[in-house]
Amino acid sequence: MDPKINGAALEGLRVVELGQFLAGPFCAQIMADFGARVVKVEPPLGDPLRRWRELHGGTSLWWYNLNRNKQSIAVDLRTPAGQDVARALIAQADIVVENFRPGTLESWNLGWEQLRAINPRLVMVRISGFGQDGPYRDRTGFGAVGESMGGLRYLTGWPDRPPTRINLSLGDSVAAMWGVIGALNAIYYRDVAGKGTGQLVDVALYEGVFALLESTLSEYGYAGIVRQRSGTALPGIAPSNTYQTRDGKEVIIAGNGDRIFPRLMQAIGRPDFASDPKFATNPGRAAHANELDAAIGAWTAGRTLEEALSAMDAAGVPAGPIYTIADIAKDEHYLARGAIQDVDVPGLGRLKMPGVFPKLSESPGRISWAGPRIGEHNRAVLQGVLGISDEDFQKLAAAGVIREEVLADTT
Repeated sequence: MDPKINGAALEGLRVVELGQFLAGPFCAQIMADFGARVVKVEPPLGDPLRRWRELHGGTSLWWYNLNRNKQSIAVDLRTPAGQDVARALIAQADIVVENFRPGTLESWNLGWEQLRAINPRLVMVRISGFGQDGPYRDRTGFGAVGESMGGLRYLTGWPDRPPTRINLSLGDSVAAMWGVIGALNAIYYRDVAGKGTGQLVDVALYEGVFALLESTLSEYGYAGIVRQRSGTALPGIAPSNTYQTRDGKEVIIAGNGDRIFPRLMQAIGRPDFASDPKFATNPGRAAHANELDAAIGAWTAGRTLEEALSAMDAAGVPAGPIYTIADIAKDEHYLARGAIQDVDVPGLGRLKMPGVFPKLSESPGRISWAGPRIGEHNRAVLQGVLGISDEDFQKLAAAGVIREEVLADTT
């Protein structure tokens, strides 16, 4: 198994991942997809995410996605010998990614001050619930809490019901992306700007979500406006909503551009709205959003989803269906752009995964292998990279400091 993706954008970048569950691993997965050599340091029994959601042969299908293109070593970081292994690996690394509760790595002698003393060029991405300082620093913070305290949950759902959530770990994923942005900024500062030194990248889950809230803070600070839940509508921007079709489906129609709106009105047979001065700009349309939604809804109610989409496409109006994952898996556009990949998984067969995003023309990433077994690359990394002797390797294994999961025979 080649530990790098030749020709990819981050080829040659060395990353050590100390994270578990989602935020840290997703951050490192993005780097691995673009060619970084990512060594994931797991506890001897493996990242707990291996046993989350849908399992096959005792391993989560999610695991194979989130940890693709990575090498796994299983090391007990609670032991001095395990900490020595981690330090030796990090001494050669460009980036460390971790998402433990603040103070955990310090208790293992692997904190920022300790690591940069052995590798001044190190970039360390630390993802936590509330960041590395501040009065909430020591609180436990999962993605759900980040979404809630970051302001997103309050805005999600219907105005007459309690806030809801989407059935995904959005807060963790968003924080992971900020981690990648921060890491690559730091690498640019170190290498391209020529500063030569690494730095700490401090990502807080709640801040990652908070950064997505558009103008809500400015609206509150200047005018005292607290944006509220609005269901499928987008208050202040009209028309943009979800509408029912004759065949019991839903269509998203966004005719809120000043040039798009007249085309939408002509398409639904309301030229009177298209020429009405009160609808010429967004403020006027927003003030009469209910009237516009009623007209569009009456039109879609008399058409099937395909008929509505065809009419919107002909008129040049942004519109789309609401897809399930089953719809996505068979969509011709997804397939044509390589957004869905089939990846070989030993003992399982072919597994569908999202492709690598974004698409780069000259140095694209790719999926070279699925998430590995626990400690699958112990020898390749500890002996091949760190030069640990066979005798010392066996001692570490005998002491339980390292572990390798044996692939079950399925024949």
